This record gives sequence, structure tokens and C-alpha cells, in this order.
Amino acid sequence: MEMEEKKNELTEAALPVQELPADIPDEVRQKLVRDLNEEATEDLKQDIREAEKEEARDDEVKADPEMLTKSRLLKMLVKKQYVKLREVTEEEQPADLAELLEELDENNRLVVFRLLKKEVATEAFAYMSDEARDDLVNAFSDVELVSAIEEMSLDDAADLLEDMPAGVVKRVLEKSSKQTRESLNKLLNYPESSAGSLMTPEYVRLKKEMNVRQALDAIRRQGENAETIYINYVVERNRLKGVVSARDLLLADPDTPLVDIMDDNVVTVKVTDDQEFVAREMQRYDFTAMPVVDNEGMFVGIITIDDAIDVLTDESTEDMQKMAAILPADEATTYFGTSVWTHAKQRIPWLLILMLSATFTGMVTTHYEEAFVSLPLLVSFMPMLMDTAGNCGNQISTLMVRGLALGEVEPADFLKVLAKELRVSAIVGAVLGAVNGLRIYLMYTFIFAGQYDNVIGYAIVVSVSLFFSVILAKLVGGMLPLAAKKLGADPAIMATPFITTIVDACSLILYFQIAQIVFRNMM
Repeated sequence: MEMEEKKNELTEAALPVQELPADIPDEVRQKLVRDLNEEATEDLKQDIREAEKEEARDDEVKADPEMLTKSRLLKMLVKKQYVKLREVTEEEQPADLAELLEELDENNRLVVFRLLKKEVATEAFAYMSDEARDDLVNAFSDVELVSAIEEMSLDDAADLLEDMPAGVVKRVLEKSSKQTRESLNKLLNYPESSAGSLMTPEYVRLKKEMNVRQALDAIRRQGENAETIYINYVVERNRLKGVVSARDLLLADPDTPLVDIMDDNVVTVKVTDDQEFVAREMQRYDFTAMPVVDNEGMFVGIITIDDAIDVLTDESTEDMQKMAAILPADEATTYFGTSVWTHAKQRIPWLLILMLSATFTGMVTTHYEEAFVSLPLLVSFMPMLMDTAGNCGNQISTLMVRGLALGEVEPADFLKVLAKELRVSAIVGAVLGAVNGLRIYLMYTFIFAGQYDNVIGYAIVVSVSLFFSVILAKLVGGMLPLAAKKLGADPAIMATPFITTIVDACSLILYFQIAQIVFRNMM
């Protein structure tokens, strides 16, 4: 393997110094010349040495000497092999190239990005994290930014512009082509998180009068600028009349009229529909693209499956954060890509609320302080009781949040959920109560024999308390998310954080009330 690596290095070293590619704009060329001077080259060599140390510990790199790595990429910069760099990056999958670019520091990433072919750079850019893209955008000149916007799909371009300062957006739109400017303005005016903000107007239009041969010719003409060519749309006077897949076109006779094979039973969404609803509809119908119409029924664009997946990922991440008592981030970032301060800021507010709300649990235990003195063994069962009840509440709340998100459960199903969870919780509570009662009886009758009186009493208190606590937890965990949805709040907020606090306090009240009844002569 070492021989192969040396061979690769010799081959690359044998390449002559290559000039900067001719298609790089003059303004960008000047920046590259400055960033690739002798002083910068020395810094690059240090970066290469550090990268080689990291790669020496990477088994994947060792197993594939042909893999394009961080050190290999930087070596081509040092040796000024810019054409070679373009060739090897063209062979990479856009997602893999984006991951590799993110491994580079901010300056080197910008230099490499400027050297890439425009098409390659644009595809890789779409797969980068928000943080890496922001770094590039902040360093771009207006010329580079406009060029990137023109090359990107319109929905991706609109998403990028939404997060940029108004002044920058204005400059970019002024310098963009008229067609791009009009399309972006339309997308930017739709409400955030709506279908309109997510869609793209770049799709293949076909006419009812066409036959299969003419339709395929139209796809060839429009396909280069379309978001997808797998699903094509038959449009008449801006009204969607039908859809036809590329598969159906390829398998049909060339002279077959389009109306004979198109599907005129079209499912659409409105521009004002919530993007999560759109993503769920696409999941429901197994669509790879969803047509979008305006309030007057005019066909205005499509939403593709890659955007729908992003929406579902973002929404599920937000729900998980809320269920874990973490404030959702304003932007989707990775764990390591989020600063320590941001992590702390997201977690502290909810933890403060929950910490203060736990005061109720403390008040309950204080109220029953005499029971601790008379029956100290009661204290040892409290953590088990609260944890079990909390876990039961979290189980059903998770199911409810998921069911509400997928449309499987609605607030109107309140009574159905109540009836079902009463039966489920009764079975679960009976089993858990019986097992714990038996455990306590055996443990304090045989293992710790003689240490405590009335062992059967303790077993009964814990078993009965656990039975009713499980029922209570299941009902609270099932009802709170439904109530939140009914009131227009996010059901995930009513999941783990609030349920645990409520169930803990209520479980302790039940526990001590039952203990007072069973041990009324000892308290």
C-alpha cells in the first residue's frame, strides 16, 4: 500500500504547474492569486502535515489509497495542479465532496470552492451544512453570490436568500437575470414554512395535444433546467390537467396520444398549506414530487422529495428537542457544529422551569414528613414509584406526539384514547404492582427477615400505589398532548418535561394517602 501511495505522489508531482482555469471571473481570479501566494503555501504545507497525521489513523483511508482526502486536495493546491483538482473533484459524489470541503478550514474551503467547476461547486454547496454555507456566503463577492444563485435550483436559492441580510438580498436580486429575479421574488413572498416557500417553479410542462414522441422531445428541451424529469405535468392555461411519468412515456408507443397514458386524477396542495402537511401527504401517496396550486387553482410549482425529507427531518428534530426539554435551535446544525454557549442556552430555560416546578414534589414530601419518621422504609420505594410512573407517562406521550404528527390521532379522538389507555394502563399497572408486591414480600421476609414489621402492609401499599400511579401516568401522558393540539400548541411541549413533573407529584400524593390508610395505627 505504501508503494501505491508513493506512486500516486510521484504521478501528481510529475504534473506541470497549471494555470488558473480560464472560466474563473477576473475578480475571483485576483482573490485566488492573493490566497495562493508563497506565504499562504507555507501555511498549506502545515495543514497538509496535520491532515496526514489524522488520515494515518483512519482505517477507511488506509484501505483505499485512491480516495480523495483532505491532504491530497491540499497537495494539489501547493503544487498548483488546478486542472487536476478539477478532474478529481468532478469524479466525486456531491454529498461526499461537500463532506470533504467541510473538513477544510474556512480559508482553504473558500479557495478550493473557487477552483471547482461551477456545476460541481453548486451541487456540493447544496449538500453542505448551514454553518459551512454561511461561511462561504459571507466570503463571497456579489459576482460569486449571483453566479451561485443562478446555478442553484430556485427553491434552494430562495432558502439561502431567506437567511441573508435584506441589503445583500437586494443586491443579489438586482444583479440576477430577470427570470431568476421574478421567480425568487415570488417564492420569497410566500409565508415561511408554507408550501409556497418550499416549492420550485422549475418543472417540465407538457401539452394535452402532444403524443409520446413530442412529449419526450419537450423533456429533452426543458429537462436541463427542471428540478425533476421523472414526473412531468400536462398543463393547459396554467391549469394542471394531468401527470405522466418518464417510465410510462418510455414504455409507450411513440405515437400514443398523451391523454391516453396521463393520470388526470391529480392530488395537489395549496401554496398556503403547511410544509409539514405537504411532506406527510407525499409520504402518504408515495410521491416523489407534489404539485402546488394557488388559491385560484392555478398550477404554480412542485415540491420534490428531497425537500420533503428535509422538512420531516427538521420537524422530528424539533419535536425530539422539545420532548427532551431543549429549546429548538433557530437553524439546523450538528451537535459539534453548535457552540457550547448555544447548547447551554437551549437547555437552561426548560431546566429552570422544571427545577422550580419540582417545588410541588418537595411540598408533597414535606407535608407527609411524619410518615417518614414513623415508617422510614416508605422513603426507599419513592424513587422506584416516581420513575416507573414517569416512564409510563413518557411511553404514551411519545406515541401520542407521533400519532398527532402523522395524522393517526386527532384531538377529536379524546374519548377513544381515554377508553383505550384505561384498559392498557389497568393491565400494565396490575402486572407491575403484583411483581413489585411479590418482590417486597420475598425480600423483607427472607433476605432481610425481621428488620421491619408488617411486610405485607408495605407490599400492599407499593402494589396499590403503583397500580393507580400507572393509570394516572398513562392518562396524563395521553391527554396532555391531545389537549395541547386542541389549543393550538405544540404537543411535544406537553411530553416528557411537564408529564414527569405532574406524575411525580400526583404519584407521591397517592402513595402517602394509601400508606395512611394501610398503616393508620402506626402513623
